[in-house]
Amino acid sequence: MTPTGLWVFGAAASAPMVVLAGGIVATYAATGVTALPLTFLLVSGVVALLAVGYTAMARQVGHPAAYYGILAGGLGPGWGVAAGLVALVAYNAIQVSLYGLFGATLAAQLGGTWWVWAGIALAVVGVLGVRAIVLSTRVLATVLAVSLLIVTVFILAGLGQPADGGLSWDGFNASGLAVSGIGGAVALCVAAFMGVDAPGSFVEEATDRRSVGRATIAGALVLGGVYAAAAWAMGVAVGPDDVAAVAADPAGGLPFAVLERAGGWWVSLASVVLVFAVITSMLAFHSVVARYVFGMAREGVLPAGLARAGSGTRVSAPRGGSLAQTTVAALVVAAFAVAGVDPLAVMFTWLSTLGAMGLLCLLLAASVAALAAPARVRGDRAGVWQWRLAPALGLLGGAVVLALTVVNVDSLLGAAPGSPLPFLLPAILAGTALAGGAWTGHLRQSRPEVYAGIGRGTPATHAVPDAINVSI
Repeated sequence: MTPTGLWVFGAAASAPMVVLAGGIVATYAATGVTALPLTFLLVSGVVALLAVGYTAMARQVGHPAAYYGILAGGLGPGWGVAAGLVALVAYNAIQVSLYGLFGATLAAQLGGTWWVWAGIALAVVGVLGVRAIVLSTRVLATVLAVSLLIVTVFILAGLGQPADGGLSWDGFNASGLAVSGIGGAVALCVAAFMGVDAPGSFVEEATDRRSVGRATIAGALVLGGVYAAAAWAMGVAVGPDDVAAVAADPAGGLPFAVLERAGGWWVSLASVVLVFAVITSMLAFHSVVARYVFGMAREGVLPAGLARAGSGTRVSAPRGGSLAQTTVAALVVAAFAVAGVDPLAVMFTWLSTLGAMGLLCLLLAASVAALAAPARVRGDRAGVWQWRLAPALGLLGGAVVLALTVVNVDSLLGAAPGSPLPFLLPAILAGTALAGGAWTGHLRQSRPEVYAGIGRGTPATHAVPDAINVSI
């Protein structure tokens, strides 16, 4: 996979159109924080710092189950298996949550039942997931390019017609951070960046391992700038003092009411692209999960049958992992459909929050692994910035962000004050990590050869040169 292809997977997973139409509007409505543009920039900086240690380790370890290989190489086998299982829970949670968003969106626009639309999307993602990675990358690149074009048009439309007659810079005023809703705003901003770490799982398929770091860090910084500009444009277009009220009012029509200033057909295009953006985000997360399953199964940590790869003249895809992810997604969607829960308020909100919290914890753990990594893992040219300064700074900033996320999780989920339900999410992650540690202990006693190979990998790239060298 080319460097551009790696960046495309990370950016498409984060889905700029979904952040514009859902994340930014919801954050303004739920928190009332006018300094949201500045918040995006600060969170982007923290994620980029955390990505330095993560990608340095990913490049050296070279494992498709990135967090699994990173923690196994830096902290030990037990930590690696725990991280691998937490990553599977987190990535699956985010991917499956999008089926609720997709189904609810199509049901509102075209009618029908949400789970029928979710089932159609599941079939499309499942088919693409077992095909050549180049095909998936081309699909993602096309949708991402159009999404960024629409976001750009939105920014120009918002800044071009300020509500107060002039550009307001309140969105970048540091005093706007000292408000009660800042914790919730930070937590929601974190969710907007989840997916930028996807390139780490394609290290075996990359034409240049060094490009994994550039793609991930650039993804965090570029998307941070895009999201900050979009949030600023929304505040300017509506008015910083009114944007929260307008965002909370369904009749306000954000962001499409602003986009309509550039022409009504942009609204129609955006509505269509939003649907495709959700699908491509699902596909990106699906591809990451498939590689985690493949990487852990070929070492015997997961059932070996899941390490099957498709055969063909152009690609050997992680077919077993792909089919496993599709099966898990189908079962979870079916369970929510049978339970009759709201696909947006419950399925999308709870699962996406679980996934974002899990991936933030893993980014922090990867920075710890980078700091603790032995010399044989760091290599001969280990730089102080990559292996010491950036991970340490990322840990400091990331710890603050994680604390704000956990403390404000009840407001994100719409739970009543004092409700114990929000504690279920960190409990699931902690329980999964403990299960990983227990499974590692079992492997050490019963299958020492598997235990000895945890995180070491078995080089078996999924794509052959004629596939990975295609320019995207």
